[in-house]
Amino acid sequence: MGPLHPVRGTVEVVAVRALLLGERLDTRALERNEPLGVAPLTVDIPEDGVAVLFRYGAVVLFGAATAAMDNFTASLTPLVTGALLVPERDGVHLLVRPDADQHVDLAGNIFLREKTIERLQLVADVLAKTLVLSHYESRIAETFDRIEPLAATLREKGRAGGHTRELLRHIGDVLLMQQKMVGRVETGEEPELLWEHPELERLYMRLAEEYELRDRDRALDRKLDIISRTVETLLGLVQTRSSLRVEWYIALLIVAELLLTTYPLLLNR
Repeated sequence: MGPLHPVRGTVEVVAVRALLLGERLDTRALERNEPLGVAPLTVDIPEDGVAVLFRYGAVVLFGAATAAMDNFTASLTPLVTGALLVPERDGVHLLVRPDADQHVDLAGNIFLREKTIERLQLVADVLAKTLVLSHYESRIAETFDRIEPLAATLREKGRAGGHTRELLRHIGDVLLMQQKMVGRVETGEEPELLWEHPELERLYMRLAEEYELRDRDRALDRKLDIISRTVETLLGLVQTRSSLRVEWYIALLIVAELLLTTYPLLLNR
């Protein structure tokens, strides 16, 4: 593993960059090259640092911003599915000191006692989940903005606004977000790494609490539930209105048929 940092006195300073590139990242090609770790996948960037990659589209880079790091990130482009037009990104510093009380200070610096691969993977897991939460917080805010006029129409005019296709699209968006957050990213779950390294659980809990992973995950769940129930209610009203309209059409057709049948009889009297 190449050098990751400059040294300032007795404190090692490691620059960290976290990126959410897209919906999926195919890591299979990188798994063949003797990785430093596999859960999550961790690879060495010769002479420049370490990269931790996640199949849900995130990569966390430990090391100075150099051409090699940028080239490595660019090399991931063909492996990304559903690439974001503007990747989510974040940057912090690790401060490594043997006597450090492992925590996050007010400036956002993360203090570690050791710079082991397992600790880097743990930090990467938290930062990657933070990016995913930020991404879906923005997506959900946009969804709220889209359904607000529909709810306002219901309140003001007593009928549902929007078309069935539009409402079904909103439901699909919500289901996809829930599936990605729960099935792929597991934002509310502890990483598998802790099964093999339970001694790191305290560090993970402190980082997760600092970045409010569980609180933000619960908040997103509540918002997704509100959106889902709102859209389902509007969809039910639209479908009910459509059903009533069809029933009226049927009734009018029956009346018309009766008139056409009885009119000749009335003329013959």
